[in-house]
Amino acid sequence: MTTETNSGTGVITVYKVSGMTCGHCESAVSQEISALNGVTAVAAVAETGEVTVTSAAVLDEDAVRAAVDEAGYELAGRA
Repeated sequence: MTTETNSGTGVITVYKVSGMTCGHCESAVSQEISALNGVTAVAAVAETGEVTVTSAAVLDEDAVRAAVDEAGYELAGRA
């Protein structure tokens, strides 16, 4: 299932990330995804495992997966 919408502020995609348990986890994942080209906002919520990403265009899922892996977590896919 994909949660992806095109809003006036860009493309909003919600990803599921496993392994996040605290604010530090949220920060690490947000920091890595924020470094991707075109990303304008990231909101990670450890409690739900959801990461909401706003970007100028649809992101390559492999790039998002690599960023999440770099942070030490696992991309489970799109929410």
